[in-house]
Amino acid sequence: MRAVRLSLVTATAVAALTAVTGCTEKGSTGDSDRVIDVTATDSKCEISKKEFPAGHVELAIENKGSKVTEVYVLFPDDRIVTERENIGPGTKQKVTAEVKAGDYTIACKPGMKGDGIRQTVKATGGTAAKRDPRLDSAVAAYRQYAQEQADATLPLAKTFAAAVKAGDVEAAKKAYAPSRIGWERTEPVAESFGDIDPKVDVREDGLEGGQKWTGWHRLEKSLWQDKKITAADKTLADQLITDLTDWQQRVGKADITPTSMANGAKELLDEVATGKVTGEEERYSHTDLVDFKANVEGAEKSYELLKPVAQENNKALVTELDKQFAALNTLLDKYRADKTSYDFTSYDKVGDADRKQLSDGVNALAEPLSKLAAAVVTKSS
Repeated sequence: MRAVRLSLVTATAVAALTAVTGCTEKGSTGDSDRVIDVTATDSKCEISKKEFPAGHVELAIENKGSKVTEVYVLFPDDRIVTERENIGPGTKQKVTAEVKAGDYTIACKPGMKGDGIRQTVKATGGTAAKRDPRLDSAVAAYRQYAQEQADATLPLAKTFAAAVKAGDVEAAKKAYAPSRIGWERTEPVAESFGDIDPKVDVREDGLEGGQKWTGWHRLEKSLWQDKKITAADKTLADQLITDLTDWQQRVGKADITPTSMANGAKELLDEVATGKVTGEEERYSHTDLVDFKANVEGAEKSYELLKPVAQENNKALVTELDKQFAALNTLLDKYRADKTSYDFTSYDKVGDADRKQLSDGVNALAEPLSKLAAAVVTKSS
């Protein structure tokens, strides 16, 4: 889920990630008409143009505020076209997106809360982004993958919910982490709908004003901290299944493009950097490494599907990504005895030095992964 409040350690890691990304990622469109400068502050979201040609566009984002921010391109109904989270103060990022002609909103969210400061924009005329047929195949394969993950998640979540409703704390604990793997692998797709993630995966410190706390993490707190299951928890278990069923039924209709796949892979690494490495995501159960592995697997799936085209456009990038994915997966294997299982070391048993090593591995992968979207944009766009 989206990190909202950042600890000092997290903020430092985010600043490192955004600094290297902003400095090293080159423009991908090669057309100034398709570059939108976005200047975010604590009170403003300034954009360089409100109309631009349809096709591939690039957001050149600079955070001049004092708060960590995030920037979204949204459809009129608030579904997410693309996003970049955790943009540290004083840092820059570039994000490549693919848009059809129509109306959109660009939103900056200082502090990563609320609806954000919004600007209405329009993609007009132009031509739809030309796409290598292999990328159409990649999108179709990823859509199938996302659906398979949702389909596989629901029975695991029902096992978890059934244990909660039976009042069986130990059985519910055992079923908790497995029920989250499919969600964590494809979280950017779930987040693109806007309304599902806050229901099922929000942490207590991520709640907006007046929002009721529901979902996995509310039940996690009951199981590990409170060590008891209440009548309210049993109702929340039913609600979790209702919300996950909604996700399962909608995931096949998500708006997916090659650039959203690539950006989603980067978002999954940001999720690791800001939630899993710090231990903030699973603060009661300490099952962070399960989520960590699932995030990496989801990012790697997107990458592998896009790799044939990226290989032709940027061979050096693919070589580096292969190296860093392998290194991070090898590092994660240190924390499980069986490489085919998701029985990882409890994260509260992982010391500071090892957490730093994991963080370094994430950073080493996140930097080249931020360039993947540019590597799959056709030169004719």
